[in-house]
Amino acid sequence: MKAEIIAIGTEIILGDIINSNGQYIAKKLAELGISTFYQTAVGDNAGRIKEVLEIAINRSDIVITTGGLGPTKDDLSKEIVAEYFNRELILNNDALEKVKAFFKNINRDMPQSNIKQAMLPIGSIIVNNDNGTAPGCIIEEGDKVVILLPGPPKELKGMFETTVFPYLTKYSDGIIKSKTLKVNGLGESQMEEMVQDIIEEQSNPTIAPYAKEGEVTLRITAKGATSADALNLIKPVENKVRERLGTYIYGEDESTIEDSVIKLLSENNLTISIAESCTGGLFSARLVNCPGASSVFMEGLVTYSNESKVKRLNVSEDTINKYGAVSEETAKEMAVKVAKLANTNIGLSVTGIAGPEGGTDEKPVGLVYLGLYIEGNVKSKRLMLWGDRQKIRNLTTLFGLGWLRREVLRNFKQI
Repeated sequence: MKAEIIAIGTEIILGDIINSNGQYIAKKLAELGISTFYQTAVGDNAGRIKEVLEIAINRSDIVITTGGLGPTKDDLSKEIVAEYFNRELILNNDALEKVKAFFKNINRDMPQSNIKQAMLPIGSIIVNNDNGTAPGCIIEEGDKVVILLPGPPKELKGMFETTVFPYLTKYSDGIIKSKTLKVNGLGESQMEEMVQDIIEEQSNPTIAPYAKEGEVTLRITAKGATSADALNLIKPVENKVRERLGTYIYGEDESTIEDSVIKLLSENNLTISIAESCTGGLFSARLVNCPGASSVFMEGLVTYSNESKVKRLNVSEDTINKYGAVSEETAKEMAVKVAKLANTNIGLSVTGIAGPEGGTDEKPVGLVYLGLYIEGNVKSKRLMLWGDRQKIRNLTTLFGLGWLRREVLRNFKQI
């Protein structure tokens, strides 16, 4: 089966919003073994919507549209699809009652314009919307299927999970499942070399590496008759990869590096404090993004200037004068002092040159030193990064959190 996704909305064409719906739907279709060959975005224009709809129906078996189901005059999806299949739009009383109930729940009168959302093509299958006012629908016409869904991702995802995905299983010739392993501290080529033979010997599952900013992901994908069959095919390959890459793998699927750090510190009853210079609070911000951070993260200080490093952290002026603010020695001292000030097991520090100015031949833009104090042991790490100011700061936090995680494992897990 071939599927096509059409995102309807001028705001997508103008770049005001990102079409995350297309990514989500394509992934879900892949799980069912349904191939997505085309994705199209089109504005709220009747003529252009008709044009892309006709092209899609002629070349694909399943067409899924997003957006254009609102109550305003420029919401045209249902009208155009109904006209294409010569189906009358009729008022669906069940859908209307759900729209009325939505407004009642938020203590607002329902505008008359919202009645339009309960007008559905005759003979269509309703896709109820538990998070908004716009129901979707499924139209079967010969060997073609058109599925209309609203644009807001929260609404669309709920409707897809509860109704559309189960509906589409009858078109599936097998279930495709994926497991994504997240890697920090290795480049894409280095990681690929470590598992190259495993990649080459696979056909089902398949293994594909992907580079992202500051990390690499390795996606293992298998096809089976059932979800359990596919996952059973993935497991032994995943185990092989984990044996090769070890602690460079910090998580899987939707997990983040900061999630893994908070979990590790919590499991070992460890607390941390951070002193930041060039990152300006990014380390602290990423940690506090995680639920449970308050149990391990005690304090974060942005000591940007040399004066601040001396006054707030009690870093020795002699250290800064002799070695410079951006140095292994200063980074180590910052880590020790912030741990002592906050009375934490761990102190992490960062000092560097994010640019675009301030670099020299000896200390160029992108030079960063990390310092780490763990219960009496102090070490540092030198990074030579690339990119603009924001990228250097972001990479510093990603590499720094990964290094922190591996050092904690080394100290408390005896790896």
